[in-house]
Amino acid sequence: MLIARHSHHSMIKWVAATGMMITMTLCMFLIADKVSAHGYIESPGSRGYLCSTGKNKDCGAIIYEPQSLEAYKGFPAAGPADGKIASAGGAFPKLDEQTATRWSKVNMSSGVNTFKWTIEANHATTSWKYYITNQNWNPNAPLSRAQFDLTPFCNVPYKGKQPGFTYTDTCTVPSRTGYQVILAVWEIADTANAFYNVIDADFGGGGTTPTPDTTAPTAPTNLTATNVSSSGASLAWNAATDNVGVTAYKVYNGSTLVATTANGSTLNYNVTGLSANTSYTFTVKAVDAAGNSSSASSAANFTTANIPVPSTDTTAPTAPTGLQVSGVPTANSISLLWNAATDNVAVTTYKIFRGTILAGSVSGTTLNYVVTGLTANTPYTFTVQAADAAGNQSVASNAVSATTAAATTPTASPWAVNTAYTTGTLVTYNGATYECRQPHTSIVGWEPTNVPALWVLK
Repeated sequence: MLIARHSHHSMIKWVAATGMMITMTLCMFLIADKVSAHGYIESPGSRGYLCSTGKNKDCGAIIYEPQSLEAYKGFPAAGPADGKIASAGGAFPKLDEQTATRWSKVNMSSGVNTFKWTIEANHATTSWKYYITNQNWNPNAPLSRAQFDLTPFCNVPYKGKQPGFTYTDTCTVPSRTGYQVILAVWEIADTANAFYNVIDADFGGGGTTPTPDTTAPTAPTNLTATNVSSSGASLAWNAATDNVGVTAYKVYNGSTLVATTANGSTLNYNVTGLSANTSYTFTVKAVDAAGNSSSASSAANFTTANIPVPSTDTTAPTAPTGLQVSGVPTANSISLLWNAATDNVAVTTYKIFRGTILAGSVSGTTLNYVVTGLTANTPYTFTVQAADAAGNQSVASNAVSATTAAATTPTASPWAVNTAYTTGTLVTYNGATYECRQPHTSIVGWEPTNVPALWVLK
Protein backbone atom coordinates (compact mmCIF):
# COMPACT_ATOMS: atom_id res chain seq x y z
CA MET A 1 0.00 0.00 0.00
CA LEU A 2 2.86 2.36 0.89
CA ILE A 3 4.65 1.42 -2.32
CA ALA A 4 1.52 2.24 -4.36
CA ARG A 5 1.18 5.64 -2.69
CA HIS A 6 4.84 6.45 -3.33
CA SER A 7 4.54 5.44 -7.02
CA HIS A 8 1.41 7.59 -7.43
CA HIS A 9 3.11 10.60 -5.85
CA SER A 10 6.16 10.23 -8.14
CA MET A 11 3.91 10.08 -11.20
CA ILE A 12 2.18 13.37 -10.20
CA LYS A 13 5.58 15.09 -9.77
CA TRP A 14 6.77 13.80 -13.19
CA VAL A 15 3.60 15.03 -14.95
CA ALA A 16 3.90 18.46 -13.29
CA ALA A 17 7.56 18.82 -14.24
CA THR A 18 6.87 17.77 -17.84
CA GLY A 19 4.03 20.28 -18.12
CA MET A 20 6.25 23.08 -16.83
CA MET A 21 8.97 22.24 -19.40
CA ILE A 22 6.44 22.28 -22.25
CA THR A 23 5.04 25.61 -21.06
CA MET A 24 8.52 27.15 -20.87
CA THR A 25 9.38 25.88 -24.36
CA LEU A 26 6.19 27.39 -25.82
CA CYS A 27 6.96 30.69 -24.11
CA MET A 28 10.46 30.70 -25.59
CA PHE A 29 9.05 30.18 -29.11
CA LEU A 30 6.48 32.92 -28.61
CA ILE A 31 9.09 35.34 -27.30
CA ALA A 32 11.52 34.52 -30.14
CA ASP A 33 8.76 35.06 -32.69
CA LYS A 34 7.92 38.41 -31.10
CA VAL A 35 11.52 39.60 -31.12
CA SER A 36 11.91 38.79 -34.82
CA ALA A 37 8.91 40.94 -35.71
CA HIS A 38 9.03 44.73 -36.21
CA GLY A 39 6.41 47.14 -37.63
CA TYR A 40 4.38 48.52 -40.53
CA ILE A 41 2.01 51.38 -41.38
CA GLU A 42 -1.57 50.26 -41.01
CA SER A 43 -3.26 53.57 -41.82
CA PRO A 44 -3.19 54.88 -44.47
CA GLY A 45 -2.55 51.31 -45.60
CA SER A 46 1.00 50.75 -46.83
CA ARG A 47 1.74 48.64 -49.90
CA GLY A 48 2.96 45.68 -47.85
CA TYR A 49 0.07 45.89 -45.37
CA LEU A 50 -2.52 45.94 -48.20
CA CYS A 51 -0.77 42.84 -49.57
CA SER A 52 -1.30 41.08 -46.22
CA THR A 53 -5.01 41.99 -46.26
CA GLY A 54 -5.44 40.72 -49.83
CA LYS A 55 -6.28 44.12 -51.32
CA ASN A 56 -3.00 44.06 -53.26
CA LYS A 57 -2.53 40.91 -55.33
CA ASP A 58 0.47 38.85 -56.47
CA CYS A 59 2.71 40.21 -53.71
CA GLY A 60 4.90 37.23 -52.84
CA ALA A 61 6.01 36.37 -49.31
CA ILE A 62 5.35 39.87 -47.89
CA ILE A 63 1.74 38.77 -47.26
CA TYR A 64 3.05 36.81 -44.26
CA GLU A 65 5.32 39.49 -42.78
CA PRO A 66 4.53 43.12 -43.73
CA GLN A 67 6.49 44.11 -40.61
CA SER A 68 9.83 42.94 -42.08
CA LEU A 69 10.72 45.67 -44.60
CA GLU A 70 14.12 46.39 -43.05
CA ALA A 71 17.34 47.79 -44.61
CA TYR A 72 20.29 49.99 -43.71
CA LYS A 73 19.32 53.42 -42.39
CA GLY A 74 20.60 56.79 -43.64
CA PHE A 75 18.18 57.50 -46.51
CA PRO A 76 18.69 59.19 -48.95
CA ALA A 77 22.50 59.04 -48.74
CA ALA A 78 22.30 55.35 -47.81
CA GLY A 79 19.53 52.78 -47.47
CA PRO A 80 17.92 50.68 -50.22
CA ALA A 81 19.24 51.08 -53.76
CA ASP A 82 17.16 52.85 -56.40
CA GLY A 83 14.67 50.40 -57.86
CA LYS A 84 14.52 48.48 -54.55
CA ILE A 85 13.13 51.17 -52.26
CA ALA A 86 9.63 49.67 -51.90
CA SER A 87 11.06 46.24 -50.95
CA ALA A 88 13.66 47.72 -48.56
CA GLY A 89 16.56 46.32 -50.56
CA GLY A 90 15.05 43.51 -52.63
CA ALA A 91 14.11 40.84 -50.08
CA PHE A 92 10.50 41.05 -51.33
CA PRO A 93 11.04 41.87 -55.05
CA LYS A 94 7.35 41.85 -56.01
CA LEU A 95 6.93 45.12 -54.07
CA ASP A 96 9.34 46.85 -56.49
CA GLU A 97 7.09 46.26 -59.51
CA GLN A 98 6.00 49.78 -60.39
CA THR A 99 3.35 50.95 -62.85
CA ALA A 100 0.52 53.45 -62.62
CA THR A 101 -2.02 50.65 -62.13
CA ARG A 102 -0.03 47.92 -60.32
CA TRP A 103 -1.11 48.79 -56.74
CA SER A 104 -4.33 49.65 -54.90
CA LYS A 105 -4.40 53.27 -53.80
CA VAL A 106 -5.66 54.82 -50.57
CA ASN A 107 -7.56 58.09 -50.86
CA MET A 108 -5.70 60.98 -49.25
CA SER A 109 -5.85 64.77 -49.17
CA SER A 110 -3.05 67.28 -48.81
CA GLY A 111 -2.80 68.91 -45.41
CA VAL A 112 -2.96 67.32 -41.96
CA ASN A 113 -2.89 63.50 -42.01
CA THR A 114 -2.26 60.89 -39.33
CA PHE A 115 0.03 57.92 -39.96
CA LYS A 116 -0.59 54.93 -37.69
CA TRP A 117 2.11 52.28 -37.19
CA THR A 118 1.58 48.81 -35.77
CA ILE A 119 4.74 47.96 -33.80
CA GLU A 120 5.56 44.31 -33.18
CA ALA A 121 8.95 44.96 -31.54
CA ASN A 122 9.28 48.40 -29.95
CA HIS A 123 12.90 49.28 -30.74
CA ALA A 124 14.70 52.33 -29.38
CA THR A 125 14.06 54.91 -32.11
CA THR A 126 16.08 57.76 -33.63
CA SER A 127 13.38 59.35 -35.78
CA TRP A 128 10.36 58.94 -38.05
CA LYS A 129 10.65 60.55 -41.51
CA TYR A 130 8.16 60.87 -44.35
CA TYR A 131 8.95 61.67 -48.00
CA ILE A 132 6.64 62.16 -51.02
CA THR A 133 7.13 61.86 -54.76
CA ASN A 134 7.51 64.96 -56.90
CA GLN A 135 4.26 66.13 -58.51
CA ASN A 136 5.35 65.07 -62.01
CA TRP A 137 7.10 61.81 -61.13
CA ASN A 138 6.85 58.89 -63.56
CA PRO A 139 4.66 56.14 -62.02
CA ASN A 140 5.71 53.71 -64.76
CA ALA A 141 9.40 53.84 -63.81
CA PRO A 142 11.07 52.07 -60.86
CA LEU A 143 11.01 54.04 -57.61
CA SER A 144 14.27 55.98 -57.27
CA ARG A 145 15.58 58.87 -55.25
CA ALA A 146 15.08 61.13 -58.27
CA GLN A 147 11.33 60.44 -58.08
CA PHE A 148 11.10 61.87 -54.52
CA ASP A 149 11.40 65.24 -52.86
CA LEU A 150 14.40 64.26 -50.70
CA THR A 151 13.55 66.78 -47.98
CA PRO A 152 11.14 64.94 -45.64
CA PHE A 153 7.80 66.74 -45.30
CA CYS A 154 7.60 65.35 -41.77
CA ASN A 155 10.60 64.64 -39.51
CA VAL A 156 9.87 63.52 -35.94
CA PRO A 157 12.98 63.12 -33.71
CA TYR A 158 12.53 60.41 -31.07
CA LYS A 159 15.84 60.61 -29.18
CA GLY A 160 16.25 56.89 -28.49
CA LYS A 161 12.84 56.41 -26.86
CA GLN A 162 10.80 53.25 -27.42
CA PRO A 163 7.33 53.59 -28.98
CA GLY A 164 4.38 51.55 -27.79
CA PHE A 165 2.88 48.76 -29.84
CA THR A 166 0.77 51.39 -31.63
CA TYR A 167 2.38 54.65 -32.72
CA THR A 168 1.00 57.64 -34.66
CA ASP A 169 2.46 60.75 -36.31
CA THR A 170 0.32 63.70 -37.35
CA CYS A 171 1.95 65.44 -40.32
CA THR A 172 1.12 68.09 -42.89
CA VAL A 173 1.31 66.48 -46.33
CA PRO A 174 2.34 68.85 -49.17
CA SER A 175 -0.07 69.79 -51.97
CA ARG A 176 -0.28 67.04 -54.57
CA THR A 177 -2.74 65.71 -57.14
CA GLY A 178 -3.16 62.31 -58.71
CA TYR A 179 -1.22 59.18 -57.86
CA GLN A 180 1.70 59.79 -55.48
CA VAL A 181 3.88 57.55 -53.31
CA ILE A 182 4.74 58.38 -49.70
CA LEU A 183 7.88 56.77 -48.25
CA ALA A 184 7.90 56.38 -44.45
CA VAL A 185 11.21 55.62 -42.71
CA TRP A 186 11.39 54.41 -39.09
CA GLU A 187 15.06 54.79 -38.04
CA ILE A 188 16.24 52.52 -35.22
CA ALA A 189 18.65 53.91 -32.61
CA ASP A 190 20.46 50.75 -31.45
CA THR A 191 20.98 48.98 -34.79
CA ALA A 192 22.29 49.99 -38.24
CA ASN A 193 18.85 49.53 -39.80
CA ALA A 194 15.57 51.28 -40.50
CA PHE A 195 12.13 50.13 -41.66
CA TYR A 196 10.83 51.36 -45.02
CA ASN A 197 7.11 51.47 -45.95
CA VAL A 198 5.62 52.98 -49.11
CA ILE A 199 2.02 54.17 -49.34
CA ASP A 200 0.30 54.35 -52.73
CA ALA A 201 -1.99 57.37 -52.42
CA ASP A 202 -4.62 58.95 -54.68
CA PHE A 203 -4.85 62.70 -54.08
CA GLY A 204 -7.57 63.18 -56.72
CA GLY A 205 -7.41 66.18 -59.03
CA GLY A 206 -7.60 64.16 -62.20
CA GLY A 207 -4.01 63.00 -62.08
CA THR A 208 -4.40 59.46 -60.78
CA THR A 209 -3.71 57.86 -64.14
CA PRO A 210 -1.06 59.63 -66.26
CA THR A 211 -1.60 60.31 -69.93
CA PRO A 212 -0.85 57.02 -71.72
CA ASP A 213 2.36 56.95 -73.72
CA THR A 214 1.31 56.40 -77.34
CA THR A 215 4.45 57.74 -79.02
CA ALA A 216 6.51 55.07 -80.75
CA PRO A 217 10.32 55.23 -80.85
CA THR A 218 12.09 56.23 -84.04
CA ALA A 219 13.44 53.43 -86.22
CA PRO A 220 17.01 52.22 -85.55
CA THR A 221 19.44 53.34 -88.25
CA ASN A 222 22.52 52.03 -90.05
CA LEU A 223 21.87 48.32 -89.51
CA THR A 224 24.92 46.39 -90.76
CA ALA A 225 25.96 42.74 -90.92
CA THR A 226 29.62 41.79 -90.47
CA ASN A 227 31.63 38.62 -89.76
CA VAL A 228 29.34 36.63 -92.05
CA SER A 229 30.16 32.92 -91.83
CA SER A 230 28.49 29.77 -93.07
CA SER A 231 26.19 29.70 -90.02
CA GLY A 232 25.92 33.22 -88.63
CA ALA A 233 26.66 36.95 -88.72
CA SER A 234 27.15 39.94 -86.39
CA LEU A 235 24.47 42.66 -86.52
CA ALA A 236 24.93 46.21 -85.24
CA TRP A 237 22.84 49.38 -85.45
CA ASN A 238 22.56 52.97 -84.23
CA ALA A 239 20.27 53.78 -81.31
CA ALA A 240 16.64 54.83 -81.75
CA THR A 241 15.11 57.69 -79.73
CA ASP A 242 11.86 57.87 -77.76
CA ASN A 243 9.91 60.51 -75.80
CA VAL A 244 10.28 58.38 -72.62
CA GLY A 245 12.95 55.82 -73.34
CA VAL A 246 13.77 52.80 -75.53
CA THR A 247 13.62 49.63 -73.41
CA ALA A 248 14.60 46.95 -75.96
CA TYR A 249 15.25 46.12 -79.60
CA LYS A 250 13.59 43.30 -81.54
CA VAL A 251 15.58 41.50 -84.25
CA TYR A 252 13.69 40.03 -87.21
CA ASN A 253 14.72 37.47 -89.83
CA GLY A 254 12.33 38.46 -92.58
CA SER A 255 9.02 38.69 -90.68
CA THR A 256 10.08 36.24 -87.93
CA LEU A 257 11.10 37.61 -84.54
CA VAL A 258 14.35 35.87 -83.60
CA ALA A 259 15.52 37.85 -80.55
CA THR A 260 14.75 40.70 -78.14
CA THR A 261 17.64 42.48 -76.45
CA ALA A 262 17.75 42.66 -72.65
CA ASN A 263 17.67 46.46 -72.58
CA GLY A 264 17.60 49.60 -74.69
CA SER A 265 21.35 50.17 -74.53
CA THR A 266 22.31 46.97 -76.41
CA LEU A 267 22.99 47.86 -80.05
CA ASN A 268 24.24 44.55 -81.46
CA TYR A 269 23.26 40.91 -81.81
CA ASN A 270 25.11 37.78 -82.99
CA VAL A 271 22.94 35.65 -85.28
CA THR A 272 23.64 31.90 -85.16
CA GLY A 273 22.11 28.72 -86.56
CA LEU A 274 21.87 29.93 -90.17
CA SER A 275 22.19 27.70 -93.23
CA ALA A 276 25.28 27.83 -95.44
CA ASN A 277 25.17 29.57 -98.84
CA THR A 278 21.73 31.11 -98.12
CA SER A 279 20.45 34.69 -98.53
CA TYR A 280 18.97 36.46 -95.47
CA THR A 281 17.27 39.78 -94.75
CA PHE A 282 17.36 41.12 -91.20
CA THR A 283 15.69 44.22 -89.70
CA VAL A 284 15.48 45.69 -86.18
CA LYS A 285 12.65 47.54 -84.37
CA ALA A 286 12.82 49.59 -81.16
CA VAL A 287 10.19 49.28 -78.38
CA ASP A 288 9.43 51.33 -75.24
CA ALA A 289 7.99 50.48 -71.80
CA ALA A 290 4.44 51.17 -72.98
CA GLY A 291 4.78 48.55 -75.74
CA ASN A 292 5.00 51.02 -78.62
CA SER A 293 7.09 49.65 -81.49
CA SER A 294 9.00 51.63 -84.08
CA SER A 295 8.93 50.97 -87.79
CA ALA A 296 11.61 48.61 -89.08
CA SER A 297 15.16 49.74 -89.69
CA SER A 298 16.60 49.55 -93.16
CA ALA A 299 17.36 45.94 -94.07
CA ALA A 300 20.72 44.21 -93.76
CA ASN A 301 20.97 41.70 -96.65
CA PHE A 302 23.72 39.08 -96.80
CA THR A 303 24.46 35.57 -98.01
CA THR A 304 26.13 33.06 -95.72
CA ALA A 305 29.35 31.43 -96.84
CA ASN A 306 29.76 27.92 -98.15
CA ILE A 307 30.83 25.30 -95.65
CA PRO A 308 34.62 25.07 -95.96
CA VAL A 309 36.05 21.96 -97.59
CA PRO A 310 38.16 20.02 -95.07
CA SER A 311 41.80 20.97 -95.53
CA THR A 312 44.66 18.61 -96.27
CA ASP A 313 47.23 21.30 -95.49
CA THR A 314 49.79 19.97 -93.00
CA THR A 315 52.51 22.57 -93.49
CA ALA A 316 53.01 24.95 -90.56
CA PRO A 317 53.89 28.62 -91.08
CA THR A 318 57.38 29.91 -90.39
CA ALA A 319 58.00 31.58 -87.06
CA PRO A 320 57.42 35.34 -86.86
CA THR A 321 60.68 37.30 -86.60
CA GLY A 322 61.85 40.57 -85.12
CA LEU A 323 59.48 40.59 -82.12
CA GLN A 324 60.11 43.80 -80.17
CA VAL A 325 58.51 46.21 -77.71
CA SER A 326 56.96 49.24 -79.39
CA GLY A 327 57.03 52.51 -77.47
CA VAL A 328 57.24 52.87 -73.69
CA PRO A 329 55.34 50.39 -71.46
CA THR A 330 52.61 51.84 -69.25
CA ALA A 331 51.73 50.67 -65.75
CA ASN A 332 49.35 48.02 -67.12
CA SER A 333 50.16 47.51 -70.82
CA ILE A 334 53.01 46.69 -73.21
CA SER A 335 52.87 47.19 -77.02
CA LEU A 336 54.46 44.58 -79.30
CA LEU A 337 55.23 44.39 -83.03
CA TRP A 338 56.84 41.74 -85.25
CA ASN A 339 57.65 40.77 -88.84
CA ALA A 340 55.26 38.60 -90.84
CA ALA A 341 55.53 34.83 -90.99
CA THR A 342 55.03 32.94 -94.27
CA ASP A 343 52.91 29.90 -95.13
CA ASN A 344 52.31 27.68 -98.12
CA VAL A 345 48.63 28.77 -98.13
CA ALA A 346 48.23 31.79 -95.84
CA VAL A 347 48.82 32.87 -92.26
CA THR A 348 45.38 33.46 -90.70
CA THR A 349 46.24 34.15 -87.06
CA TYR A 350 49.01 35.34 -84.77
CA LYS A 351 48.90 34.17 -81.16
CA ILE A 352 50.63 36.26 -78.49
CA PHE A 353 51.92 34.42 -75.42
CA ARG A 354 52.90 35.85 -72.03
CA GLY A 355 55.26 33.14 -70.87
CA THR A 356 53.16 30.02 -71.54
CA ILE A 357 49.83 31.86 -71.18
CA LEU A 358 47.90 32.94 -74.29
CA ALA A 359 47.52 36.71 -73.91
CA GLY A 360 45.58 37.33 -77.13
CA SER A 361 45.38 36.78 -80.88
CA VAL A 362 45.06 38.90 -84.04
CA SER A 363 44.36 38.26 -87.71
CA GLY A 364 47.07 37.10 -90.10
CA THR A 365 47.41 40.59 -91.55
CA THR A 366 47.98 42.33 -88.19
CA LEU A 367 51.57 42.61 -86.98
CA ASN A 368 51.13 44.35 -83.65
CA TYR A 369 49.30 43.84 -80.36
CA VAL A 370 48.86 45.71 -77.07
CA VAL A 371 48.93 43.39 -74.05
CA THR A 372 46.72 44.88 -71.32
CA GLY A 373 45.70 43.98 -67.77
CA LEU A 374 49.30 43.79 -66.56
CA THR A 375 50.63 44.63 -63.09
CA ALA A 376 52.65 47.79 -62.56
CA ASN A 377 56.43 47.61 -62.16
CA THR A 378 56.54 43.91 -63.15
CA PRO A 379 58.79 42.14 -65.71
CA TYR A 380 57.14 40.09 -68.50
CA THR A 381 58.39 37.91 -71.37
CA PHE A 382 56.47 37.49 -74.65
CA THR A 383 56.59 35.31 -77.78
CA VAL A 384 54.39 35.11 -80.89
CA GLN A 385 53.33 32.09 -82.99
CA ALA A 386 51.69 32.04 -86.45
CA ALA A 387 48.83 29.71 -87.43
CA ASP A 388 47.00 28.90 -90.68
CA ALA A 389 43.41 27.98 -91.53
CA ALA A 390 44.15 24.26 -91.16
CA GLY A 391 45.25 24.76 -87.58
CA ASN A 392 48.98 24.31 -88.27
CA GLN A 393 51.01 26.42 -85.83
CA SER A 394 54.58 27.71 -86.12
CA VAL A 395 57.28 27.49 -83.51
CA ALA A 396 57.64 30.52 -81.28
CA SER A 397 59.28 33.74 -82.38
CA ASN A 398 62.22 35.22 -80.54
CA ALA A 399 61.37 36.17 -76.96
CA VAL A 400 61.23 39.78 -75.84
CA SER A 401 61.14 41.03 -72.22
CA ALA A 402 59.93 44.31 -70.77
CA THR A 403 58.92 45.76 -67.40
CA THR A 404 55.72 47.75 -66.89
CA ALA A 405 55.94 51.28 -65.53
CA ALA A 406 55.43 52.07 -61.87
CA ALA A 407 51.86 52.85 -60.83
CA THR A 408 50.91 56.49 -60.58
CA THR A 409 49.22 57.86 -57.49
CA PRO A 410 45.72 59.23 -58.22
CA THR A 411 45.37 62.94 -57.61
CA ALA A 412 42.63 64.40 -55.45
CA SER A 413 40.52 67.41 -56.42
CA PRO A 414 38.56 69.59 -53.99
CA TRP A 415 35.03 68.31 -53.26
CA ALA A 416 32.38 70.35 -55.11
CA VAL A 417 28.58 70.55 -55.26
CA ASN A 418 26.68 69.20 -58.32
CA THR A 419 29.56 66.96 -59.34
CA ALA A 420 29.21 63.33 -60.49
CA TYR A 421 31.61 61.10 -58.53
CA THR A 422 32.50 57.48 -59.31
CA THR A 423 33.75 54.76 -56.97
CA GLY A 424 37.44 55.28 -56.15
CA THR A 425 37.54 59.01 -56.93
CA LEU A 426 39.68 60.99 -54.48
CA VAL A 427 38.69 64.43 -53.19
CA THR A 428 39.96 66.82 -50.56
CA TYR A 429 37.70 68.49 -48.00
CA ASN A 430 38.67 70.56 -44.94
CA GLY A 431 42.31 69.51 -45.34
CA ALA A 432 41.60 65.74 -45.47
CA THR A 433 41.46 63.28 -48.38
CA TYR A 434 38.40 61.07 -48.97
CA GLU A 435 37.68 58.20 -51.40
CA CYS A 436 34.24 57.76 -53.01
CA ARG A 437 32.51 54.56 -51.84
CA GLN A 438 29.58 54.54 -54.30
CA PRO A 439 28.64 56.58 -57.40
CA HIS A 440 26.51 59.68 -56.79
CA THR A 441 26.05 63.33 -57.72
CA SER A 442 26.92 65.68 -54.86
CA ILE A 443 24.45 68.10 -53.31
CA VAL A 444 24.64 70.54 -50.42
CA GLY A 445 24.60 68.54 -47.20
CA TRP A 446 26.40 65.53 -48.69
CA GLU A 447 29.89 66.81 -47.82
CA PRO A 448 32.35 63.92 -47.13
CA THR A 449 32.24 64.55 -43.38
CA ASN A 450 28.42 64.25 -43.35
CA VAL A 451 27.82 61.04 -45.34
CA PRO A 452 30.17 58.16 -44.40
CA ALA A 453 28.03 55.90 -46.61
CA LEU A 454 29.40 57.81 -49.62
CA TRP A 455 32.95 58.75 -48.53
CA VAL A 456 35.74 57.07 -46.58
CA LEU A 457 38.65 58.97 -45.04
CA LYS A 458 41.97 57.97 -46.59
